[in-house]
Amino acid sequence: MWTQRLMWIAWPAFLMAGVLEVLVFAMVDPHDLHWFGEPVSMSREGVYTAAFFAFWAICMASSALTTLLALSPFEVNRCPVPVDQRPDDCHKSHPCH
Repeated sequence: MWTQRLMWIAWPAFLMAGVLEVLVFAMVDPHDLHWFGEPVSMSREGVYTAAFFAFWAICMASSALTTLLALSPFEVNRCPVPVDQRPDDCHKSHPCH
């Protein structure tokens, strides 16, 4: 199940990072960029690569938040301890029975 959720996060983020890359660099020349007042010393390809991974990370954070918010209350609140190993008062302090 976690592999499937990881793909729910990574794949749409990958696609949107590609779209953002095209939109941003259709209007911005990497050689015109400045970082802390200094021109960026990377090649165009380096800027494209770094920007793609930055866009991908931001989009993955967005997708991860969406996936987290889509979890049911049962999935969020379930007790990770097996039933036969739970403390006697588990049902009082945790919604895990």
